[in-house]
Amino acid sequence: MDRQEKQPLVSFFWGIPAFVWQVVFFYLPLTFLLATSFVRYSEQIDQAQFTLMHYASLFKSVYITIFLRSLLAATSTVIVTLLIAYPVAYYLVLRMRRWRMVFFALLVLPFWTNFLLLVYSWYFLLENDGIINNFLKMIGLINEPIALMNSPIALYCGMFYCYLPFMLLPLYSTFDRLSKQLLEASQDLGANPTQTFWRITLPLTMSGIQTGAMLVFIPAFGEFVIPALLGGDKNMYVGSVITHYFLTIRDVSLGSAFTCSSVVILVTGFLFLFGIKKLLFGRRNYV
Repeated sequence: MDRQEKQPLVSFFWGIPAFVWQVVFFYLPLTFLLATSFVRYSEQIDQAQFTLMHYASLFKSVYITIFLRSLLAATSTVIVTLLIAYPVAYYLVLRMRRWRMVFFALLVLPFWTNFLLLVYSWYFLLENDGIINNFLKMIGLINEPIALMNSPIALYCGMFYCYLPFMLLPLYSTFDRLSKQLLEASQDLGANPTQTFWRITLPLTMSGIQTGAMLVFIPAFGEFVIPALLGGDKNMYVGSVITHYFLTIRDVSLGSAFTCSSVVILVTGFLFLFGIKKLLFGRRNYV
């Protein structure tokens, strides 16, 4: 057996650990959740029964509102972090050649700390006796403190701040791989900066946008730490409901149905977004 024939076999064996990891820690738990979501345990009958009642109950208005609220929070987080991270990554890579690694390290360094500390740091900014209210009092804009904590404002501030690196890192990597000669050639051929951006820069960095959107949207949709610490208990989100069912009331079947429905919503949302991207950019020739 020559070297070329051995290479696919070696690659296959190298991929076995990753495959086993995916099966054990992703597919098997997801299969267990899916099976549990169709099971109903009765006190009168000491056995499990097949049922669809858990999924039927999710069509109540309260659950639909929770899904929509979480979708709004995750989508808003993706949009805002993209609007912040894209120009920052563009400027660091294409404009700031000399000190870009220093500024990039300064941007990323705060996120090396514990996630809970990052979230809780907003408490000192937004509380009634916090920095923001004290500053507004000092300059005379308010007389009484504004209730910023346990509100959507605090929730969204925490979401935008904590998930910004998940959008910045893939965009930075994509801009770093972008060929500068293409941008120079576009300008040499008479394109203005706006035309160069829409026809060259944006399409070639779309992969970074997609990666960042996935890294932000998926955890933001199921986030429960930030809503619990900053959003209060007035508005429930997907992560809060899942935590409540599994850890508080121990209703595993309904919690499994809610979790599986959340996965379906995530997959459907990404298929929709990728379909729009392909419709808008898929048939264009940029280079």
